[in-house]
Amino acid sequence: MRRLLLALLLGNLVLAGFSAAALAQVFNPTRFTLGNGLEVVLIEDHRAPIVHHMVWYKVGAADEAPGESGVAHYLEHLMFKGTPNVPSGEFSKIVAREGGRDNAFTSSDYTGYFQTIARDRLELVMRMEADRMYRLSVKEDDAKPELQVVMEERLSRTDNSPRGQFGEQMDAAMYLAHPYGRPIIGWAHEIQRLNLEKAMAFYRMHYAPNNAVLIVAGDVAPGELRALAEKHYGMIPMRPTSPRFRPQEPPQLAARRLTMHDARVTQPSLTRSYLAPSRVAGETRHAVPLSVLAEILSNATGRLHRAMVANDGPAAGAGAYYQSLSVDPSTFTLAASPKPGRKIAEVEAALDGVLEALLKEGITEFELTAAKNVMLADAIYARDSLSGAARTFGVALTAGLSVEQVEAWPQLVRAVTAEQVLEAARHVFDLRRSVTGLLLPKEQS
Repeated sequence: MRRLLLALLLGNLVLAGFSAAALAQVFNPTRFTLGNGLEVVLIEDHRAPIVHHMVWYKVGAADEAPGESGVAHYLEHLMFKGTPNVPSGEFSKIVAREGGRDNAFTSSDYTGYFQTIARDRLELVMRMEADRMYRLSVKEDDAKPELQVVMEERLSRTDNSPRGQFGEQMDAAMYLAHPYGRPIIGWAHEIQRLNLEKAMAFYRMHYAPNNAVLIVAGDVAPGELRALAEKHYGMIPMRPTSPRFRPQEPPQLAARRLTMHDARVTQPSLTRSYLAPSRVAGETRHAVPLSVLAEILSNATGRLHRAMVANDGPAAGAGAYYQSLSVDPSTFTLAASPKPGRKIAEVEAALDGVLEALLKEGITEFELTAAKNVMLADAIYARDSLSGAARTFGVALTAGLSVEQVEAWPQLVRAVTAEQVLEAARHVFDLRRSVTGLLLPKEQS
């Protein structure tokens, strides 16, 4: 409630024009490109002597060759297995000894590596990260055990999780041709066939400065960062990289529906996903209005809560999620679970009723204003997190947006109209381009 009140206050000031200048530059970053094509973004924050250093590669699980699902994630693991200068397993130990922390992540569209550390250790992590960008040297004795680690990760996160397995089935049904339908961690039978040779081929094809973005957030000045970037990354040669060529979706003409039963499920759930444009793919004009719509539907006092949860509604909880930043078409997802003693069919009927009313009547100006206020407040709060700020740019730039487009987010949100939200809803909420999934206990029909 406190967050909502603050957001409403901020939004009223913004809509009155009082804070427009403050919102015009969300992060006010510095951007430059090295001669080898490496894009560099700096988000200055001098409140504490800390830096968050990230390298994002414009490659992910959706760029894998057929039959090699999981190789992008496997390579992420192998990036910690040594170079001629940093022995296997020493990268993270060195960062920890210097008082920092590090990790990595893989998505469908990008792979990222990061360290958070004291500002006077920035050069250390830049030197090590640049080193493994082009000098990765993995021994077979390290590669084979790491493949088993990946298999165990899949077992713990997916195979031992009904919700994880259900999510895989939903994605596979959602995308008829596009590789977004493959799990990021990979299908188990394909992971088993991966090896060091395939991972290193993927590395040589995609890991290069001209296919990467360096993002640093924290207590460092532009001149200092440029000098360090030139010193450690600037000497890495450009190399030809494989262009992103992905099978695209054919027209989706039939609604899909799946039901999964599992004895481990204690809370039934309904999930419905619709194929949706992103900010760079499909009918891109709908992307920002869809972000506003997701807020209208899912906030604490939003439509889904009022119609499905409050009073005698059948749902224990309901929400909506939309990812606007993806290289190719994304999804708009709605999810809900029934209250004890209520049927999943009641929940689905209530959800259908919310969507029917939305498509018939549109949204109110009050709903629009409240959603914008929360989103604009979130843009302000994003300045408080070094990692959050860096991730905002990493996801956007690897998807194909520019720094200027990231900074323009508040203006784009403020410009959305109720009519645009309704138009976007009518474009997306087409059952022919949807998958409805039920995750149920073993004994429930």
